[in-house]
Amino acid sequence: MSSVLVAYASKHGSTGEIAAAIAERLNARGLQASCVPADQVDDLTPYDAVIVGSAVYAGRWRADARRFLRHFRHELAHRPFWMFSSGPVGDPADDNPKWLEPSGIVKQAEALGVRGHTVFGGSVPDEPHGMMLRSMARSTPPEFRDRRDWDAIGDWAESVAAALQP
Repeated sequence: MSSVLVAYASKHGSTGEIAAAIAERLNARGLQASCVPADQVDDLTPYDAVIVGSAVYAGRWRADARRFLRHFRHELAHRPFWMFSSGPVGDPADDNPKWLEPSGIVKQAEALGVRGHTVFGGSVPDEPHGMMLRSMARSTPPEFRDRRDWDAIGDWAESVAAALQP
């Protein structure tokens, strides 16, 4: 049975909820998945595979997730790993560049042999803190404030599970 680490960096909890849903789906498929904040991971030895996810702000992954990739770059190069980004809100049909992959982090991960990267919509907290988040909440219609597509998240987790199982 494969052991999978789902490490994540989340500012307001939305990305952590996505990571937990991914781990739950992997566990349902018979894998042993652990969901852990990226800044709390000390060792990858217990894991056969890794998924790393981060919230994206201003086109960048959170510092905890970037540090995770740097710190574990040698270990990640020798085991299957995938990445996901979350954070865009608004309507993905409007060709908004926020829905693009954060190129810097993807290039770094490609050099390590990442098996795949995807972007999931994020959410704006109901009571946002901070000037930037309050501004985002004011400019985003309520129906577009939570863009997490749980079916797409589950489907992506299923594809990872299928790749890890014989």
